[in-house]
Amino acid sequence: MTVKEIADCLEELAPLQFAEDFDNVGLLVGDPGREVTGVLVTLDTLEDVVGEAIEKGCNLIVSFHPIVFKGLKKITGATYVERVVARAIENRVAIYSMHTALDNVKSGVNGRIADELGLEDRSILIPARGKLRKLTTYVPESGRESLLQALFAAGAGQVGNYSNCSFSNTGEGTFLPGEEANPTIGSRGKLHREPESQLHLTFTADREQQVLRALRENHPYEEVAYEVTALENTYQQVGMGMVGTLQRELDEKQFLDLLKSRFGTPCIRHSDFTGKKVRRVAVLGGSGAFAIGAARAAGADAYVTADIKYHDFFQAAGELLLADVGHYETEQFTKNLLHDYLTEKIPNFAISLSGTRTNPINYY
Repeated sequence: MTVKEIADCLEELAPLQFAEDFDNVGLLVGDPGREVTGVLVTLDTLEDVVGEAIEKGCNLIVSFHPIVFKGLKKITGATYVERVVARAIENRVAIYSMHTALDNVKSGVNGRIADELGLEDRSILIPARGKLRKLTTYVPESGRESLLQALFAAGAGQVGNYSNCSFSNTGEGTFLPGEEANPTIGSRGKLHREPESQLHLTFTADREQQVLRALRENHPYEEVAYEVTALENTYQQVGMGMVGTLQRELDEKQFLDLLKSRFGTPCIRHSDFTGKKVRRVAVLGGSGAFAIGAARAAGADAYVTADIKYHDFFQAAGELLLADVGHYETEQFTKNLLHDYLTEKIPNFAISLSGTRTNPINYY
């Protein structure tokens, strides 16, 4: 398999279009056409991880965090980022990053945290905006149904738990074929009027190429008139964080003990106890202080995340328990998630789980 073929496989799990705008995801180093000898899955791509990949005969590293986050103006080996990139290039090791694309899908980072805590009745904490598109096109009434079926098969018309969703109205289309035209209906040089259907279908941003390909390949006209509009609607299936309910309520100290056990951490920074039982829990892997308000609005009794600053803890306001279990700790399950996914999707290929410890934080 090539690097691109494995990247395409990963994007079935977490389309890159679902990543945050500030992020740097996808293939960061390497040739997409190169044949892959083995894949090493890691949370972070450090120098030791590149060395591990070389030792194991893996020329593709699939990493959660992007080693190149901001632009590199030079590669001299002065920083750990430059050294990683230089060593990868020298040894023809490709690096592919998932990051917030995997954060934002239901079966990604936060879904795995919810699995660890046994959360039920889950929903996205902050549904994403700008991830939906609307297609408007015009088709002869005789070709409407066949075109609709092709668009549905390409991923258009999916609204939550409903599929094959569309709206159409009828009207009269006009066109004048030029001398070099090859019209399906009508004649060159003559104004033609045709009963047409105007179709409207929504689809997710990651399906745009497939939907437009289906439109062009299945539309009867030589020239296809269409519009694609970006929608600001929230998309309930994609977004930051997750909220759900524990199978049974716990008091706050019991809940913190559960977090210590599940995340394997010796200590947890937390806000004042509220005195309430914990049943509804919000989670967000990595730096999640920005979502404290969303957790409160969702009615969470506790919010589990990382990198909460001093003043952020005041936002608990006695309404919920804030639990900072650590950046690495909240994302540690991610490499196992990716390893399991690739092993299932490509069972006859060498997929290795990195044994290099990449957590930069120690506890004394």
